[in-house]
Amino acid sequence: MVEKIIVLDNISLIDFLGVENRNIKEIALSFPNSKIISRGNEIRIQGNHTELLKINELIRLLSEHYHRYGKVTLDEVRTYLEQDATEHLPQSVPNQEDVLIFGPQGLVIRPRGKNQKYIVEAAAKNDVVFALGPAGTGKTYVAVALAVRALKTKQVKRIIITRPAVEAGENLGFLPGDLKEKIDPYLRPIYDALNDMIPAEKLKYYQEKNTIEIAPIAYMRGRTLSDAFILLDEAQNTTSMQLKMFLTRMGMGSKMIITGDTSQIDLPQRTKSGLVEAVSLLRNIEGVAFVKLDAKDVVRHKVVRRIIEAYERENARQEARKNKDDKKDA
Repeated sequence: MVEKIIVLDNISLIDFLGVENRNIKEIALSFPNSKIISRGNEIRIQGNHTELLKINELIRLLSEHYHRYGKVTLDEVRTYLEQDATEHLPQSVPNQEDVLIFGPQGLVIRPRGKNQKYIVEAAAKNDVVFALGPAGTGKTYVAVALAVRALKTKQVKRIIITRPAVEAGENLGFLPGDLKEKIDPYLRPIYDALNDMIPAEKLKYYQEKNTIEIAPIAYMRGRTLSDAFILLDEAQNTTSMQLKMFLTRMGMGSKMIITGDTSQIDLPQRTKSGLVEAVSLLRNIEGVAFVKLDAKDVVRHKVVRRIIEAYERENARQEARKNKDDKKDA
């Protein structure tokens, strides 16, 4: 029998443990061979070594969730419990090695699951990384964290984050304001990630000095981006010409991460996605890596994962039907 005590610092107990400790009770139900006792701001765990590690890692993940969102619901506890706990377990005693950065108020930001870790590993070994997968898999969040870490450790002098100004069912011309005001709402997920990682005043200073630049992809034309960490988000909505232009902006001392979801292309009909083309053309280029995320990596509500899996099954059926029809025509 092994025992561990976890102290919950800077945490609202009602928001973390739930009403009448329901969140902790839900965890206890999933680990019947262990004993979990919550008293005040301490959680005492008694059980075998393997389960203790899993419970400890689960509570760590829930603590990170709390510090990011301010609350842990019973549904969110169940979502984390449904995930494969072995994907989150460290290979040895927990340490600081997998931490990307520490955000404001002590928020610890690290990759979740094996595929997010693959993004980190790929970025360490390659200058250009494509992170492909559905919404909610954390690919953009990890990419922003890598960029902020590179800036803080002086590996780069600036961060440049961009995305195409194409959105489903929207027309930018009808939105009020200047170009920045039109584009900013579409960049909100990036601003949210940066706010998790950099204090507000520091972020404002970085933007005023263009140390962190967030702009639509059209602003990249004609530039050479050296000593920079460059992130292209929503790359599935770039045209072939746009993505080629973007990729050829990279200068000396720079790294690029391109994120996108090829199942959510909002380009006009008959316009080929630059991301789809790049996956085909650049697969075997030295210095370019591809990481594929899937529904198992989704860190949002459990229903989101199920929805994505349903769409993936339907896409697979349609692709199989198309291949069958092509063979008949041949």
